[in-house]
Amino acid sequence: MSRIGNKVIPIPAGLNVEIGENYIDIKGKVGEDKVEFDPSIISLELKDGVLTVKRANDLKKSKAMHGTTRALIANAVKGCSEGFKKNLQVIGIGYRAENRGEDLILHLGYSHPITIKPLPGVKIVATESKNKNVNAYIEVSGSDKFKVGQVAALIREQRRPEPYKGKGVRYADEVVLRKEGKRAGKK
Repeated sequence: MSRIGNKVIPIPAGLNVEIGENYIDIKGKVGEDKVEFDPSIISLELKDGVLTVKRANDLKKSKAMHGTTRALIANAVKGCSEGFKKNLQVIGIGYRAENRGEDLILHLGYSHPITIKPLPGVKIVATESKNKNVNAYIEVSGSDKFKVGQVAALIREQRRPEPYKGKGVRYADEVVLRKEGKRAGKK
């Protein structure tokens, strides 16, 4: 029994859902997405604004695909109606982030600036911070959960937060465990 696969997906108003032979096409105010599935294993039923995902049999592969397909469709529905966001912080002396067109320019203590080009359907917005501990805030948003997470991870990878002073690029809700320096234990 798949607990995730058996959950119904409510379709919000203003969302256009089209079920094909082996795909479901979802269009909304934020974006559009297409999720493909195996019709020999999965069947979809749309009734009264509620989408139900059903499987053909109780084989192991069918059970696995049941939950996975339902999760992918639910993420597409949420992404097309509300969108996804990831917030990052740039922390460190001289570190900064700025927008140049759609691209993000990062100055992270290297001898050169780093240019990040967003994936199609993803928007990056950098703002300066008034907070003395945080130099800049970066918001990555879009309708595809995978692409938003991928771009946010790419930005964070340019300068991961280090454990001694906490400098670097981190997610807004990330907790960086701090270490003692060499001199902390000396008397």
